Amino acid sequence: MELIYQDYRCSLLAIAVILVTLFIQWLVATGAKGRLPDAIPGKVPADIGHESFVYRSNRTHMNSLENISMMLGTSFLAILAGTSPLWVAICIWTFAFARIMHMVLYYAIATDKNPSPRSYFFGLGLAANIVLLMMAIVKLV
Repeated sequence: MELIYQDYRCSLLAIAVILVTLFIQWLVATGAKGRLPDAIPGKVPADIGHESFVYRSNRTHMNSLENISMMLGTSFLAILAGTSPLWVAICIWTFAFARIMHMVLYYAIATDKNPSPRSYFFGLGLAANIVLLMMAIVKLV
């Protein structure tokens, strides 16, 4: 286990950043929704859209949940397969950066436009995940 920690320390730090980002998103979304009058736990009002920070913070958190689970699985597969520690770190840090930028832009920009500026960072994170997955599969084959 010590060898994995030494070789993949930078990648594990990036995974920690991803998890902290997700936790912050949960806190922000829960806090924003909780301040609504007559807030119902687990339910976002159906009559709000991108103009509402409550909506945007909830969608940011939900989108991260949808994307981070795949990246975490891919990350651990790549680490356990012995994929290049440098490239694993590059892919995971790229994903972490992309998710943070996606979050910041989703919080800041209320738009229904597609693609929006946050879409480019979604794409960057997706590309990092695909590259990492392909590298892990090649290493396993």
